[in-house]
Amino acid sequence: MKVHGALVEVNGAGVLLLGPSGVGKSETALELVVRGGRLAADDVVELFRGEGGELLGKAPEMIQHHLEIRGVGIVFVPELYGADAVCDEAAIELICRLEPWQEGNEVERIGLERPVETLLGVERPVYHLPVRPSANMALLVDVAVREHRARQLSPSAASRLDARIRRGQEPSTHD
Repeated sequence: MKVHGALVEVNGAGVLLLGPSGVGKSETALELVVRGGRLAADDVVELFRGEGGELLGKAPEMIQHHLEIRGVGIVFVPELYGADAVCDEAAIELICRLEPWQEGNEVERIGLERPVETLLGVERPVYHLPVRPSANMALLVDVAVREHRARQLSPSAASRLDARIRRGQEPSTHD
């Protein structure tokens, strides 16, 4: 299965960046690489299941390790950022959908429940991130990865705050 997007490994987690053409997927991927992430694919991501059933993605061989940056052109990431800035494939842990900001659109503000999407029979959490002129999308993707990892270890910050509010307790410095 092929999808139009970018795949970057951020803090060890594969993040599939999806969204309409021109929304900033490649630029976000590049900024994540500059911050220490590793590019697995840009523009076309080939999805497949690994031997253990995990959801993996990679670039078609022809365009592997290349990025298209509007206004600059095609760049070869290892040439600019070194061999450690790329990987041949990545296990996809979450999806970030970059969506053009529109006044009146509903945007997640609390995060009690994380929606999921199914790709090749594998469910993955999805974050819908609004792209605004002042938004730092790489920062938002990095926070999404950190929040996703934190949810794997303990209840989410949103659910802990919700429980505290329902009990009528003031937050402590330990929460």
